[in-house]
Amino acid sequence: MTKYSEDFTTQEMIVVAGSRTLPDNKVIFAGTGLPMVAITLAQLTHGPGIVPVFEAGAVGPELSRGLPLSVGDSRTTFRANYLLGLNSAFELTQRGYADIGFIGGAEIDPYGNLNSTMMGDFPDGYRKPKTRLPGSGGASDMACSCERTIIIMVHEPRRFNEKISYITSPGYLDGSPNARWRAGMVGQGPQRVITTKAVLGFDDETKRMKLIATLPGETIQSVQDATGFKLIIPNDVYEFEPPTVEEIRLIREVIDPQGYFVKKKIKE
Repeated sequence: MTKYSEDFTTQEMIVVAGSRTLPDNKVIFAGTGLPMVAITLAQLTHGPGIVPVFEAGAVGPELSRGLPLSVGDSRTTFRANYLLGLNSAFELTQRGYADIGFIGGAEIDPYGNLNSTMMGDFPDGYRKPKTRLPGSGGASDMACSCERTIIIMVHEPRRFNEKISYITSPGYLDGSPNARWRAGMVGQGPQRVITTKAVLGFDDETKRMKLIATLPGETIQSVQDATGFKLIIPNDVYEFEPPTVEEIRLIREVIDPQGYFVKKKIKE
């Protein structure tokens, strides 16, 4: 019988939810931070055949030499299938060999378009933004070319907006039929949004965001209240199972014991 943990943080929950979303034997393009933790957790639990790809060019490494601190960390190259540089990594996605891109952002709209560039009114806000964000890195390329994308982000009303300040990483654009194809993108678009409150997907016809599952401690109403636009609420929304004791042990003791990306639970 599975033993669920009663001692976990919001970050640990989002890592577990992201990990469980990843299927085995897939090529997964990994972003820095929580996506790397989630991929490693998946490899150690249900997905030993997952092939991670890192932006600096490493394909299929073993992440057994400690958690990389960036996509260019030398630990991403340990026993890699090959290492040919950034251009080669993105060529892999453009040729259709990357099944999933694992990305994040600061702001998202109902169609899964992500903003990680700036906050403010475009176009003037681009030159003089209220907030300058880190930018795309490789996220836009991943969103355009990976077969599907999975998005990880904090769930707050200010981050989930009907209209975002800037489209850094395209989702389903305006949601119209074949919008991505008409824009020249080869990937099918976002599949899941994993947040601190829920697991979300997209309606097959309208491409608008829908609720799939609530995370422990959340309800349909609490998720909707934290969203700056109306979610599609199907009849089969379910409660996501909490992390297991083993999943939490792996995160804290094996994958990120120093707490570089997953903050430790503060003892009261």
